[in-house]
Order: sequence, then structure tokens, then C-alpha cells
Amino acid sequence: IIRHGFGRPICVAGPRTIPHSLSIARDLMPTLVAKRKSLRLRWCSPTGFGGAVLLAVSFLLSPAAIRAQEWNDDAVTRLVTRAIQRRAAARADSGLRDYRARAHGFVLFLGQLGDDLAASPSLIKSDQLELEVYWSAGGASKQRIIGWRDRADLPTDIQYHRDHLGIVTNDFDDRIGLGHNDEVNDVPHPLSPDGLRLYDYALHDSLTIRLPNRSVRVFEVRTRPKSLDSAALVGSLFIDMASAALVRLRFNFTRSAYADPTLEDITVQLENGLWEGRYWLPSYQETEIRRRSAWFDLPARGIIRSRWTIDDYAFNVGTPVGVFVGPEIVALPAAIRDAFPWEQSLDEAIREAFGPRVMLDLDAVRAEVQRLAPDAALTGLPARRLGAASISDVLHFNRVEGLAPGVGVAFRPGRGNADVRLWGSYGLSDRRAKGRLAIRFRARRSMFELRAHREIRDVADEPAIAPLLNSLTAQEGGSDYGDYMLVESAGLRVRRAVGSRAIVAVEAGVERIRGVAVRASPVFGSFRPNPALGNGTYRRVAVRADVQPGGVANQGVEGTVRLESGFGEGTRYVRLRAAGSARMRFGGSDVVIRGWGGWGSVELPRHRSFVLGGRSSLVSEPFRVWGGRYGALGSVEWRLSARAPGIPLGPVAATDRIILAPFVAAGWTDGALRDSVPWSRSSGVRPVVGLGVEWLYGMLRTDVAVSMRDPRVGIVIDVRRDFWGVL
Repeated sequence: IIRHGFGRPICVAGPRTIPHSLSIARDLMPTLVAKRKSLRLRWCSPTGFGGAVLLAVSFLLSPAAIRAQEWNDDAVTRLVTRAIQRRAAARADSGLRDYRARAHGFVLFLGQLGDDLAASPSLIKSDQLELEVYWSAGGASKQRIIGWRDRADLPTDIQYHRDHLGIVTNDFDDRIGLGHNDEVNDVPHPLSPDGLRLYDYALHDSLTIRLPNRSVRVFEVRTRPKSLDSAALVGSLFIDMASAALVRLRFNFTRSAYADPTLEDITVQLENGLWEGRYWLPSYQETEIRRRSAWFDLPARGIIRSRWTIDDYAFNVGTPVGVFVGPEIVALPAAIRDAFPWEQSLDEAIREAFGPRVMLDLDAVRAEVQRLAPDAALTGLPARRLGAASISDVLHFNRVEGLAPGVGVAFRPGRGNADVRLWGSYGLSDRRAKGRLAIRFRARRSMFELRAHREIRDVADEPAIAPLLNSLTAQEGGSDYGDYMLVESAGLRVRRAVGSRAIVAVEAGVERIRGVAVRASPVFGSFRPNPALGNGTYRRVAVRADVQPGGVANQGVEGTVRLESGFGEGTRYVRLRAAGSARMRFGGSDVVIRGWGGWGSVELPRHRSFVLGGRSSLVSEPFRVWGGRYGALGSVEWRLSARAPGIPLGPVAATDRIILAPFVAAGWTDGALRDSVPWSRSSGVRPVVGLGVEWLYGMLRTDVAVSMRDPRVGIVIDVRRDFWGVL
């Protein structure tokens, strides 16, 4: 094995491989990294005669100092030239006149909301399709949808471009288009006849792809346009060393390639399989199209994600010419599609294909592409937009600020990986200006952020109600579900993705806490007093780890752990909080477990205390009557789907199904604080039992609960929690 500087080893074993070994040596040696002494050598097998010959030839051919990896060096240029020629020759191969295949796939529409779009996306609509694929020499292609079923999890009227409902044949044409050219139009393929003139190439890695009856060695060639201002793609080509066939293609597009200004990015991965020992044809494909608003930077993203497996090839079957007449992708009549014999339910198929055990690797593709070009060159979104972290940033109401309009802006200076976000607000009742400034820089899987804030915050770690709904209940009826303080802070935060599911963040800074009083009046009723949460300046360091469930089937485990240490006003404190949830499928129902637990040291300041009671915690208990230096809350609910009388709302939404969710919850707090607060220890565990009813795809939920220790009944109506971050 020669382990070269740009990746994994190349293996040579046995006399029969000598001719192939020599061709590898010819292409490889000019690009080996480092000096001869840094090469690590070992035998592939005890009888590796071919390996010995390769080593001898390699050292005779290699210079004393081997050049580092370069763009467009002789070796990669020869390899790409062979691949371009091989691609053209494959189209003219008289041995393959036509083929027929089957494609099995999913097209999902997902939504990602709030929290800087770090959470896993939620399903909005799911489509499963079965295709018959026909191809004929000369590039003619036909795809017939013979099976099609769908399900909506949230109201939507999305209509896909027809080419999203089929596969990519021929690894795209020489000019790439998507969405019937409404999304991407006229982008040159890096292995088209114009490829060497328009693109740069560099050898990056080598790997073995194991097929059922053989192993294939491929080079990974990274490619980027000579000009990032051109409409092009950025990514990796995986080329078979022996035949120069394209085995895998992974890429994003440059900014100029996008025809639609709402396109954030498009990520594509195509994989080919070797059929009949000769033909490299489609075997697996993934595409993800991410969209956001073109004029307003809100943490809301729409995603179209497709995944296809192609198999059951039959070659030279003599497909009639008439099959290829008309549009390339067509659907058979609905009666035929609906009668397709699916092997499992749609719900089971989605969970198996996109559940937490099946991780999509398109995030890894984006991370690789970002090493080749700056973020600003890889997104179709405008460089400057109005922006806010939520709808409530634009307009909200609470009892300490009154009505508070706000406005923000987000922009990327230059063409680097940095962006700047500004937001300002003014309370008409407290007559205070608030604002946020964040300067962020991304470097591969890490993000560095300088932040300065002056804003009103709630004492709790998580909101008790959807923020927009709280503005309505506070303004109209005097029911404000928050306990507020003015926070002025500045600091640095560093976040890094660990694997595909975890994010670790470290932050340090200084903050000043100031108590605030009630300044506004509601239309009806009156406000309760705002608690005194203290005044003082604290220096603070915190470490946080987040784990997302993975997949898109709304299953799995997620959680957050945050450790915080601070000092100021003559005190030092430590605070630890862990929260998580797990969702599991049992038959036709789901079981959801949620909870959090927290602990604070003796000198924990009152603005960092733990609170619970009332809505979003213990529904039948008084609102935030319990609190202290430590506490815990847990709940278990059993979710069952049931039929309900439907209300006509048009084709966008269905109302004939509801979710019944009987639940049990229990909370506990203890540990007296140094300063007085309006909440107290819970004097043991406070259990409640109740029933949740979700309607309109679960967007609206009503909880009715009874306290087990006191004869109290509570009723809460709210919006689906997934939407709170953007509201």
C-alpha cells in the first residue's frame, strides 16, 4: 500500500494487477504529498509481488521532493481528460442500445423554524413514488409514475416541478437545469467538452467502493469554477481509476447559477452502480433544495428533499420508439397509481427511510463544498435583507414595555464567510431602546460570534407560551406569561458541529441585570406585578451541548446540557441544566417523554432560579408559583390518532383527524435563594394528569389537567410548540 498525502491508501496485490498498478503509478506519483521519508508503506498481502514491483517503479519515477497537491496539475488533468472522453464514448457505445429499470423514491417537503435553524426539520408533506425508467441510445429518456401516494402533516398547497418527481439520467446533460430551468439553468457540467476551460480540478482522496462481486478503486477530484462569479457547480467527482467512468457526483451550485432569488442552496448527490460489469448507470440519488425569503431574514426555511434507489435493470429490451413521445416524466391515471401494491404503510416506509437510524449525509456534502468556496458564493439569497429572529421582534406587547415595534437587517460584507445582524426595538410604554448586534464568522464546522445585546428577557429557560399569543393575551386581557428583567450583555460564542447530530458551544461574556416594573395597561383587566429579579453585573462562562434526533420522521432522542459559571456582586455561582425528549413508535401510536432537571449552587442569583407551574409545565397548578435553586419536571404522553367531524377548509387543510394525548406530568423544586422571590419550594412532587387534544394537523392544542394534590382543574389553549421559535 502507498498511503499518499491526499487520502486513503491505494492497494495492489498479486501479479495479475501489475499492468493496472503501473497505470496507477503513472497517474499518482506526480501528485504525492511530502517527501519520500514521510510515505508509509506496507504489504497488501504476503504474496504481493505486484506491490513490490509498483514500489520499485514508483521510487525510480519519483523526484527527491514530491510536489504538494495542486490545482490543475498534470495528473489530475490527464484523469479528467480521460473522464471527459469516457463520458462521450459511453453515449456512443453501440453495445448499450436501451435499458429499462425501476426507481423507488420519496419526495419530502419539510419546514425548519426558529433557533437559528439549528433544529431538525419537521415533515410537512410526504410523497412516495414508484417509477418505470426507460432509456435509449442518443439520450432519450422516459419515466412513468406507476405508484404514487402522499400524506400531509401540516397545511400546504405545494406543487412540485415535475422533474423533482423523477431521477437524473446520464449524470445530467452537458448543461444542467433543475425545476424546468426555473431553479437552475444552463450550468456547464465539469465533465462536458467545456469542462477543462471553465473549471479547476485537484486530486483530493482515493477510496474503495465495494460492489457485490468486485471492488472498485476511485479518485476523488474536487472541482470549482475558475470564476466564482460564473454559473457553475462546486463539489467532488469520484472517478474510476481503471475506466475513468464517473462513479459519484456530489456538489452545490454557485450564486450565479440560481434563477430563483428565494433559493438558499441546492445540494445534489448522484451515485452510479456497475451493471453487467461494464455499464455505470444510476443506482442512488439524493437532492435537497432549501428556500428562504428573498427580502426578509426570518428563521424559517422550506426544504424539498428527495431520495431515490434505482435497480432491476434490463438491457437491450427493444423499447418501442413511441414510448419516448411526449414529456419525459409522466404519471399514469390515478386509478392505476392508487392500486400499486405497496409492501408497507406510508408511515412505516417514511420512518424506515428517514428515521433517526438513517442519517442523511447532505450536510456533509455542504461542509465539503464550503471548503472550496466562501458561503457568499454558494447561496442564491441576496447579500442584504431586512431581518428578525422572530415575528415578535417586529411587533410585540408585554406589561413592562407596552407595545414595542422593531426592525432588523442582515448582510454579508464582501464575499467571505462572515455576516452581520442588527436589530433594534423601542418600547412605547417604558420608553427604552433595545437592540442586538451579532457578527458571525463560519469556518467549516465552526461558527464564531461576537454579540452585544440590550433586551427584555424572561427569567425562565424556555417560554411558557407562544410569544405572539402572549402579546395578544397580555394586550387584550392582562394575562402576561412572563417575568422580566433588562439584560445588557456582550461576549463571544463559539459553536462547533460534532458529527451529524451534535453541536457544542462555548461562550464567555459580561452582563448587567436590571429590574423592571409594569409600565403598560391592558384593554381589559389588570396586570400582576413584575417580580424584582435584582440588579448587578456578572461575568459568565458557559458550555452547552445539543443533540438533535436526526432523520426527518419526528422520532428519536434530543437533548441539551448547559453548564454555566458566573461571578459578580460579591458572589460566585454554578448552574447546571439538562433537558431532553424522546419519541417512540408503538404500533399505531406514539409515546413522547419530555423533561428537564436543574441545579444551582448556594449563591445562585434570583434571576437564574428555576421556576415551574401553570401552562407548559404543570397545567393545573398556579402559574410559576414553584421555584428554587434546583428542580425537575417530567411528562409522559400517549398520542393516538382519531377521526373527527370535518370542517370544509379547501384543499390546503384537512380537519377530519385529531390527536388524543392523555398525559401525566410531575414537577418539583427546592433550595432557598438568598434573596426573596415570588416563588417557593414545591414541598415535594406535584403530579398532574390530563388530556391533550390536537386539531388542524396538531397546530392547535388544548390541554385539560387535574392536580393530584389539590382539587384544581386547568385548561390551556396554545399553538404547536414547534412554531414558538419563529413566533
